[in-house]
Amino acid sequence: MTIERELLPTTTTDTVAAGHALRGLLGDRVVLPGDAAYDQARTPWNFAVDQRPAAVVVPRSAAEVATVVRMAAETGLRVAPQSTGHNAGPLAAQGLDDVVVVRLHDMTMAVADPVRGIVRVEGGATWEPAVLAAAAHGKAVLHGSSPDVGIAGYSLGGGIGWYARKLGLATNSLTAVELVIADGTLVRADATHNAELFWALRGGGGSFGVVTALEFKMYDVPDAYAGFLIWDLADVEPVLREWAAWAPHAPEDITTSFRAMRLPDMPDIPEGMRGRRIAIIDGAVLGSDERGAELLAGLRALEPEIDTFGRMPAPALTRIHMDPEGGAPFQSDAAMLDAFPSAAIDAFLGQVGPDAESSLLLAELRQLGGALGRPHPGGGVLAQLDAQFVAFAGGMAATPEMGAAAHRDAVRLTDALAPWANGRHYLNFSENQVDTRSAYAPRAWRQLTGIRSAVDPHGLFAANHPVPRLFENGEATS
Repeated sequence: MTIERELLPTTTTDTVAAGHALRGLLGDRVVLPGDAAYDQARTPWNFAVDQRPAAVVVPRSAAEVATVVRMAAETGLRVAPQSTGHNAGPLAAQGLDDVVVVRLHDMTMAVADPVRGIVRVEGGATWEPAVLAAAAHGKAVLHGSSPDVGIAGYSLGGGIGWYARKLGLATNSLTAVELVIADGTLVRADATHNAELFWALRGGGGSFGVVTALEFKMYDVPDAYAGFLIWDLADVEPVLREWAAWAPHAPEDITTSFRAMRLPDMPDIPEGMRGRRIAIIDGAVLGSDERGAELLAGLRALEPEIDTFGRMPAPALTRIHMDPEGGAPFQSDAAMLDAFPSAAIDAFLGQVGPDAESSLLLAELRQLGGALGRPHPGGGVLAQLDAQFVAFAGGMAATPEMGAAAHRDAVRLTDALAPWANGRHYLNFSENQVDTRSAYAPRAWRQLTGIRSAVDPHGLFAANHPVPRLFENGEATS
């Protein structure tokens, strides 16, 4: 594979110690172990993850990213890009003693281009500014369920949002990715430039370089019929049975999720919900109010105590899931399910129903199918998700003991659902180390490893779910 490169200014330096050499170039935007700012700089969004890199660097431009990459390569360090660190656990578990974490939170520009029908963002941007940029033109983008998730990690790993069953994975809405690869050059990957790399980036994760900019499509969605329905957890069984029977065959203009939740008694929780145990179904309909009411009729017949579904502007959809913002300590586990029959419902409720003892904050099922289940025309390596549901379970980890209990109970739930799991992983929800190849078809996996070998032949980049390189004899290495 031939890579088309855009050369950036070359930086040379005498390196005695990699971190201090970087500091000589980028000043106080390089934070080293022992610095007063190190603990704050190294902490990801999920601050239950204890990542201790050799250095943390905060670049402000693609040129500075290239400087970091070159310096790391010259001094024998590896590089791990990170915008928010929502899914930092698998990266930290690999050991970061020889890794420079490149935090991109100073590269957050988001600009809509209505002529080209795209939004362009820098590598550290989160979803909210991109959503607002599109909304200014009456458009929407394929964001996730939280406004403060990093666009790069979300998009390179797949991306399931409230329009997903109609419009597919967010990764396949990408029209271009710009990144610094292992030799320190900036490349653009799109349908006509570095097309093989563009294919790999759309679902292949962060093993190929440091993303400095992304461009993705806007869609004609100024608003949607969206919201949530809430029941007391004591009433969960008929609700879950109704939703589980309806969800696999529902029209693709609706996308929903189901959660069983045990809410803590905390000031951040709205009054009236604090300390409660609830069942909640949220989502969005791309259609009229009448169409939305028709699709929700079976669930509304079960008399939710709260019903917020109605017409809302596209930007409001980033918060209907009520995900925590600004960081939280968390432990979780996940599985992809080919089916969710009556026996699976029994297993689910046995772990997190009203009579169960569990430390989990939430046990969630994301509805798949529709456009998610079909190969996306011209899509990347992750062109579809082969499952009916993604199960995700997690709990707060404010102390090591709480984290251990949350992880134990999350694994108990996924173990209980194992008879219906298909052995694949949706890596954006895999916050523990898994076999990365389980996310891809065998032929696609081999192509991915070959492309990683071409753009990163010496294994410079560290990713939370790494794609290995190939030896000449075809065997994989990290």
